[in-house]
Amino acid sequence: MIINKGEKRESFMEIVIGISGASGVQYGIRLLKVLADMKIRTHLVISKSAKQIIQIETDYSPLEVEELASEVYGEKDFTASIASGSHMFDGMIIAPCSMKTLGSIASGISDNLMTRSADVCLKEGRKLILMTRETPLSRIHLENMLRAQQAGAVILPACPGFYSKPQTIEDLINIMAGRALDQMGIKNELYKRWG
Repeated sequence: MIINKGEKRESFMEIVIGISGASGVQYGIRLLKVLADMKIRTHLVISKSAKQIIQIETDYSPLEVEELASEVYGEKDFTASIASGSHMFDGMIIAPCSMKTLGSIASGISDNLMTRSADVCLKEGRKLILMTRETPLSRIHLENMLRAQQAGAVILPACPGFYSKPQTIEDLINIMAGRALDQMGIKNELYKRWG
């Protein structure tokens, strides 16, 4: 039961969405839309470089993306509720997750709100899903993925399967958004499953 201002409310999920500065901001945007449709509360952190990429890769403005979330925080806002383990959010998905963000998380560096919220997930034993976006991968990238996974993160590279015969880019985005929601334990029908 989540308590707000002394009132008891029905139990509901709260998910933090991070959109970092890697190609593939469409994944984070799709997750925000789907979670809003499901009435799941979202806390959004967009990095400065991700705001630039949103304008390059999509027809959205950063403000339009922010309007999809329940709560929005500045990248350096360490007073945000999600910066504390005492705020009971359910987990976090960083989509896409840049190699810089991955490296910071793997090294325990909480120099912005996105990496601090990820650190909160790891220290509190909450689900942290990193939709990594880079190719090819260097040894440093791979070692950082391993360190983050060993600390408790789920590494979910943005590598959609093709057995469902996707026809559009939206189909490919839905596959990865659906897989991220699967890992968070949120039932969805965003993509055709095997068998």
